[in-house]
Amino acid sequence: MAVAELTLSSKNYSSWSLRGWLLCRLAGLEVAEKLIALDDPENRAELLLLSPSVLVPRLTHEGASVWDTLAIAEYLHELYPQAGMYPADRIARAHCRSVSGEIHSGFANLRSALPMNLKVRHARFPIFSGAKADIERIETIWAECLDSHGGPWLFGKAPTVADAMFAPVAQRFLTYAVPVSQTTAAYCQTINDWSLMREWIKAARAEPEEMAELEVEF
Repeated sequence: MAVAELTLSSKNYSSWSLRGWLLCRLAGLEVAEKLIALDDPENRAELLLLSPSVLVPRLTHEGASVWDTLAIAEYLHELYPQAGMYPADRIARAHCRSVSGEIHSGFANLRSALPMNLKVRHARFPIFSGAKADIERIETIWAECLDSHGGPWLFGKAPTVADAMFAPVAQRFLTYAVPVSQTTAAYCQTINDWSLMREWIKAARAEPEEMAELEVEF
């Protein structure tokens, strides 16, 4: 029986819900999923990427209510340090926290230009110039991490908080056929082949088509 509840929104469109769910799975915490209505105002704000700090995802566990993905990551790491959510090495751990914080708070142009949608694949997609700097920065982050720690994950042989935070970005690059380096493409494939990612994608593709109006607003 699950000892915790994770409140989520759309699995197809919500990058923040994906991050929270991946973090719980990395920690080994069994959660009961609670899906909120797609027409809920706070859920709509989250789906429209207006803020990474709305109350979805929200982890409820043993009297604690934790929202915001990085807060969830720190909470779970505190409870389950043996899960390896952060690298064991102090310098690598600081690096992991830094890049996770960067994706958490930045890259607004990328978010608006390439909204998450796991049901589609575009062979070609126009990317406005404002998003290109974000893409270049993400490629730099990934290359530095993979070069420093040997891959295939950003911090070595196992996924960490950073991989959970960047997983939706990798999926965006695949969805919109973003032209990227071989290193970036290989990392995107690592994320796409991740068993947890495949489980989430399967559920996302089974989700009812209720968001047609939303797609127009991006």
